[in-house]
Amino acid sequence: MTEIRNNWTKEEIAEIYHTPLLDLIYRAATVHRENKDYSEVQISSLISIKTGGCPEDCAYCPQAARYNTGVNVHAIMPKEEVVAVAERAKAGGASRLCMGAAWREVRDNRDFDKVIDMVKAVNALDMEVCCTLGMLNEAQAQRLADAGLYAYNHNLDTSEDDYKRIITTRTYDERLQTLEHVRKAKITVCSGGIIGLGETAEDRISMLKTLSNLPKHPESVPINALVPVKGTPLANQPRVSVWDMVRMIATTRIIMPKTVVRLSAGRTEMSTVEQALCFMAGANSIFAGEKLLTTPNPSLDEDRMMFELLGLTPRKAFKNGRPQQTIQEPFVQETETTV
Repeated sequence: MTEIRNNWTKEEIAEIYHTPLLDLIYRAATVHRENKDYSEVQISSLISIKTGGCPEDCAYCPQAARYNTGVNVHAIMPKEEVVAVAERAKAGGASRLCMGAAWREVRDNRDFDKVIDMVKAVNALDMEVCCTLGMLNEAQAQRLADAGLYAYNHNLDTSEDDYKRIITTRTYDERLQTLEHVRKAKITVCSGGIIGLGETAEDRISMLKTLSNLPKHPESVPINALVPVKGTPLANQPRVSVWDMVRMIATTRIIMPKTVVRLSAGRTEMSTVEQALCFMAGANSIFAGEKLLTTPNPSLDEDRMMFELLGLTPRKAFKNGRPQQTIQEPFVQETETTV
């Protein structure tokens, strides 16, 4: 069984990352198959509950108010609409609903009260609930935990050294502090990055070092391929190579063997064969549904056919049980646990 380590060096990760590709895929696939449920794929559905008008300057983001990207600003969605989306997503095979709001940070106001109500309502559907709302403090994280939040997404995006080239309106340390608050509240951590921003291989390796050397590995690590959006500073970035995606996924799988590795943004540009390579290399989660916040995504029917072709099965919600603080009422816990 692969050892769980939190002391990886850049040199060790670089050696893995630069392994000849077929050898790298084989090694990652071997690690992945130590998990008896390697053919299970966790399906998440991502919706934007508050769109556009964000004061941040993330160079890749169409929701930044300072860029003219054609994204219209929408106030926070009514809870009833969110629940309806969640029900459709669950019927389509999703076990997790991720709710994103284009905020710099969580504020203690009526909009946050509405998010708390949404978390409770979706949790009642027996779905894992994830939020990505920007920075939050300890008290806010605990409030989300008490409402039944299962996961919180807060990506590092890139390496600490490369970070200021992509974002200047918040610091890398502030991102790490938010992850600390999430962990302290016993919410599972979802944190990964984006490749294709113009970063170097060393930046990718450095980001993975930061994630793998956290006190506990993130339960979920999304690996996103940049989707260039007209009007953003990165609009003219070339499409990232599928081989770079495979390298990132394989390296992530090897150094964080029990983490759920999500093949995230950029799947619309990938063929079924290319996605199959990513699954072989250790990806075991996707976002399903025709839109990821504001960018396109494959349809549920396309994903269903791909799952049938590749012999993949959707992972059930709460496979490892619910965090203790989210138990609101008796529930039936799955008898199997991920090895």
